[in-house]
Amino acid sequence: MPLKAVLFDAGNTVVLINYAVVVEALAAEGLEFEEARVREAEYRARVRLDPILAQRNSTESPNIFQTYMRFVCEDLGVEWGAAAERAFRRIAEYNREHNLWNQPNPQARGVLDRLQRRNLVVGMISNSDGSIERMITEQGLAPYFRFVLDSQVVGVEKPDPRIFQMALELAGVGPAEAVYVGDLYSIDVVGSRAAGLDAILLDPAGLWGHVDCPKARDLSEAAGIVLQRLS
Repeated sequence: MPLKAVLFDAGNTVVLINYAVVVEALAAEGLEFEEARVREAEYRARVRLDPILAQRNSTESPNIFQTYMRFVCEDLGVEWGAAAERAFRRIAEYNREHNLWNQPNPQARGVLDRLQRRNLVVGMISNSDGSIERMITEQGLAPYFRFVLDSQVVGVEKPDPRIFQMALELAGVGPAEAVYVGDLYSIDVVGSRAAGLDAILLDPAGLWGHVDCPKARDLSEAAGIVLQRLS
């Protein structure tokens, strides 16, 4: 069936993690790292976290967030001791107040515009804390989305197929007419497939070679995969 809708994750997809917050929290403990090094560690932490998420642990759990940040620290060579835990508390406090994933992806506007121009329905499905619609509105991205489903608001989170089914209903399309773009295999790919959608996994550092789905280095490359399907 022809493709009619593209659905996006939010964090690490349309909006990016604020790496500067992590850098500053570590620096406050005398742990100095370039932002690029922290970014590389976070990419690897996603892959390491995925088997834990596959056991149906919530991405919104404080314990999962702590494990995620611990993996980042370990990749940086930082022992998970008192200094790392103090840095984590700073990061967690920022996340509660502002959402750590609050940086607009510089490719988002151009990609979303390209997809809209091809008459594709664009929607968002995010495991979040109730703030994501406000955030993308502030960033000027809301007009590109027909709808935004925030797990905190709708009461269901990925990989539960029900949240994808909600999105399909709002988009007015069937599962075979939509594709989902996200950054975590066990949450985004497994969840969307359970609802009958195809999925594209964002793999910015080429670390997900072991998984069985189309992969893209960034949003622009993901859009290219989508548009090839329209050709």
